[in-house]
Amino acid sequence: MTASPVRMNPQKQPHTQAKVVTLSTPRSSVARRRFPQWLSALAGHILPPLVTLAFLLVLWEVICSSPTASVPPPSRVVSETWELIVHPFYVGQGVDQGLFWHIFASLKRVALGYCLAAIAGIALGALVGQSDWAMRGLDPIFQVLRTVPPLAWLPLSLAAFKDGSPSAIFVIFITAIWPIIINTAVGIRNIPQDYRNVARVLRLNQFEYFTKIMIPAAAPYIFTGLRIGIGLSWLAIVAAEMLIGGVGIGFFIWDAWNSSRISDIILALIYVGIVGYLLDRAIASIAKVVTRNTLSA
Repeated sequence: MTASPVRMNPQKQPHTQAKVVTLSTPRSSVARRRFPQWLSALAGHILPPLVTLAFLLVLWEVICSSPTASVPPPSRVVSETWELIVHPFYVGQGVDQGLFWHIFASLKRVALGYCLAAIAGIALGALVGQSDWAMRGLDPIFQVLRTVPPLAWLPLSLAAFKDGSPSAIFVIFITAIWPIIINTAVGIRNIPQDYRNVARVLRLNQFEYFTKIMIPAAAPYIFTGLRIGIGLSWLAIVAAEMLIGGVGIGFFIWDAWNSSRISDIILALIYVGIVGYLLDRAIASIAKVVTRNTLSA
């Protein structure tokens, strides 16, 4: 009897298969870990001013709650100016306009006067900073004129232009131009000598040197002057409009005073502060883009 060999079916042979398990972190868990960090950073920037504001409002409410107080508390300000708050786009006859239109009229004057001051101020600052003769001839005059209060120019501008709106624009111009000139001149005088040597090696003409070397190197100083100028412009227009009349936030405040509407004055001052802050932030944001975040906001 012969034994036949046993053949194993290869398909039935037991075999083991290694399984590779890949551990991946879900994106949702990563987002959950990042969310508290983002939330804490946001709370760190928002909560302190909110707490301070709430404390000041409570303190204001407590101090001015007396019937003999000459300044109304916040609750009374809101109740008396509610129509102005909820209807900022109201259009009436003459100066009877919503607060949006008063602020918009003031912003138009500020924009025109400030742009003229920026153009002239940067040009004159570059001239004074680049030329020793211009520095000796113009700097003493600038130092004298910049000490003149802005409203002191208003009667002269009214005599020259015979109209309130261009007079207010001139006051803005003459107020904002001095810090722009001075900071631009200082920035150009502080340009490193290596930059000037590179310009000589490359044989740049005056226009190329102005656009590629001078302005980029002095940009932090220039934008410092521009930020100071926009703040002074907003201050000047509010004061000038109190005297020239017409539609504008300055005249609105003066008219409210003449009508003994103290709550309207407080609301207008809050709007003036918010708009001034936004103007400064706008110039600071442009500065960060132009200087590539080398200028702190």
